[in-house]
Amino acid sequence: MLIAANWKAYVESADKAKKLLITAKRLAPHTKHEIMLGPPAPFLGLLALGNRSKVTFAVQDVSVTAGGAQTGEITAAAARSAGATYAIVGHSERRASGDDNAIVTQKLQHALAQGLTPILCVGERERDDGARYLTFLREEISSALAPLSQKERITIVIAYEPIWAIGKTATESITTTDLTEMVLYIRKVLSEFLPGKSSTHTRVLYGGSVEPGNAQSLAQGCGIDGFLIGHAAVDTHTFSQLVKAVNTLT
Repeated sequence: MLIAANWKAYVESADKAKKLLITAKRLAPHTKHEIMLGPPAPFLGLLALGNRSKVTFAVQDVSVTAGGAQTGEITAAAARSAGATYAIVGHSERRASGDDNAIVTQKLQHALAQGLTPILCVGERERDDGARYLTFLREEISSALAPLSQKERITIVIAYEPIWAIGKTATESITTTDLTEMVLYIRKVLSEFLPGKSSTHTRVLYGGSVEPGNAQSLAQGCGIDGFLIGHAAVDTHTFSQLVKAVNTLT
């Protein structure tokens, strides 16, 4: 499994970033799963360059530009040079700030062009009795994958993050039954863009109020291949307990 820690803007000091990295490095040799850290951009190079542990790194977002006179932008090439191997693209918080499906596709293409593995975030804002949220989810996935080549599509990781579940407690989050159904639906959509059984090999992560108390039950039997974790990833004790909970799975 891929345990992806999105630190968002929770971490604002180099000291805290280093402490979280130390925790991840201590956990990595004792888990069969991959631990990935997504620090704020100013700390990416500080942590990733020279890293010799099993821990991998992601940039939290990339620019739609490939460089030039674009003050404040973080290009995919710069992220790759700073030590990232993954790029989080299309997170709900970026979409809320103006990233529409077309922009998300551009960012995917820039990340892929630089050899980064994109983690494409998708998820509905709310559920309705008419299941229109499934159409919304299909559109987010389809619009992102349609312009890409088969080779590019195969490399993408999907992170399913229902917006309504973010910031809730574990008991208020998604049920195992609902998550299983959503993963099956996502793979059905993926099968329209990937040949043969390729869609079954695409990693599908879940994000949305993942905590040590529900990580094991969500990971076991729901068909997911890991987690994209937010607030629980920036507390050393909570993150350690979460990784240990997932590590008990066979």
